[in-house]
Amino acid sequence: MICFHLFPSRFTERISVSDSPAARRRTRKVITDVSPHRAFSAVRLLRIEQGGAFADLLSDKGRNAMRNEMDYVERTLGFRTRDLEDRDIRLVSYIVGGAVRWRRYLDHLIMSLCNEDKTFRDMEPLLLQILRIGIFEIIKLGMPPYAVVDENVRLAKVSLRPGAGNMVNGILRKLALLKEKDCLPLPKVEGDERAQARALAIIHSHPVWMVRRWTKSLGQEETVKLMNWNNTDPSFCLRVNPQKGYTRSDLVKTLNDKQVPHEVSIYLDDFVRLSTGLQAIIQAGLLKEGLCSVQDESAGLVVAIVDPLPGETIIDCCAAPGGKTLFMASQLRSRGTIWAVDINRARLRVLKETSKLQNVEEVITTVHADLRLFCVNNLMKADKVLLDAPCSGLGVLSKRADLRWNRRLEDLEQLKQLQDELFDAASTLVKHGGILVYSTCSIDPEENEERVAAFLCRHPEFTVDPVHGFVPPGFITVEGFCKTDPVKHSMDGSFAARLIRCADSCW
Repeated sequence: MICFHLFPSRFTERISVSDSPAARRRTRKVITDVSPHRAFSAVRLLRIEQGGAFADLLSDKGRNAMRNEMDYVERTLGFRTRDLEDRDIRLVSYIVGGAVRWRRYLDHLIMSLCNEDKTFRDMEPLLLQILRIGIFEIIKLGMPPYAVVDENVRLAKVSLRPGAGNMVNGILRKLALLKEKDCLPLPKVEGDERAQARALAIIHSHPVWMVRRWTKSLGQEETVKLMNWNNTDPSFCLRVNPQKGYTRSDLVKTLNDKQVPHEVSIYLDDFVRLSTGLQAIIQAGLLKEGLCSVQDESAGLVVAIVDPLPGETIIDCCAAPGGKTLFMASQLRSRGTIWAVDINRARLRVLKETSKLQNVEEVITTVHADLRLFCVNNLMKADKVLLDAPCSGLGVLSKRADLRWNRRLEDLEQLKQLQDELFDAASTLVKHGGILVYSTCSIDPEENEERVAAFLCRHPEFTVDPVHGFVPPGFITVEGFCKTDPVKHSMDGSFAARLIRCADSCW
């Protein structure tokens, strides 16, 4: 049964659906003239703000994710929009990622355009998300202001109340006028170091503590370059899976057939870089069939430093979700063993399923355990041990837009203690003459070089094994470590150190 009800600017459909074995019926209100990608984006942003997962619709379960998002929209807003089309899905991911990245910048503009500070402080969370979307669309996407104002006003009125729509209308119109006059209310970078950091944090939308920390270690010019990189749309890499008989040439042919812009990695033989077109790869089923996987080159370089060889026993200490585990497994060529240890049982389950998909399950054994207890209760020794340590993630802020707002300076102290404890535990699993690789996806020296230096002071039986010959020279530091620079190398920031344990004769 479909009934139409007239509203000033919309209509609803009453749709009866079967949602249980007993064929229970329920009524869903569908509002067709509310922009679906804006409604979805507002609800997604609300979930992120409230601590929900930063789920991406661009996944191999995209349609299931879309249905889940539709349910969230209905529960949050009280109505359903029309289904998302592929273009809408891309817009949701683009707007959500951008609004999260530019949150500090957007909030500064909203606060400046409110009549009173109290108006901003007391603003309803959903209304704030709608304003962030509108300002991002006008300022950063350059969309026509009249269309943005109209669509976001309608969303605010339908999902909240007429007065909320009036506020959106007033703020967005004032913003459009200021943009047209090129006089947005942004701070000037002047004054002492603290004042300059606060201004840069607003203009480039980063936490003040990050700006101050980077400015001290990198200088202001390099810090601005790093923040600009973090605010760009993330690019992706695909790694082909030779265990499925699929080569990089095969992938390149598929990308050419689908007219997806790409370039082969100049650093790693199995990798191809993409700036756009991931949705086409998902729809083609390449990920679902295990022919390739999404993996950054920085992760590939860490595996190159481990240098897995057929027949070896390798322990991956913090394995899940398993990108490096799976890459190492493919290089064992069905000969050898990888013990994938992780404290998260659910993520290990995903790793196990993916290993079957990629035809490498025979060399992977998953172990649900805290590494610190695992090394006490197990006497095994491995040829090579990889500790991809939990870290701040300061090297992946382009891809993980939400991380910058979820990290505090105090977190680094806690992480350093955890990294030291895991480092010590991992070292007990390395046989004499074996290799221990410590890696992070951070660019902070306190999590990287300083952790290695502290470890070597505690463990003189280990020495640095320089990574020359394992990775290209442009990534090698004077200490013999591997370090990727997001700005310089156009990939995630990361660090890796290769250490060797002395043989019996020297210890």
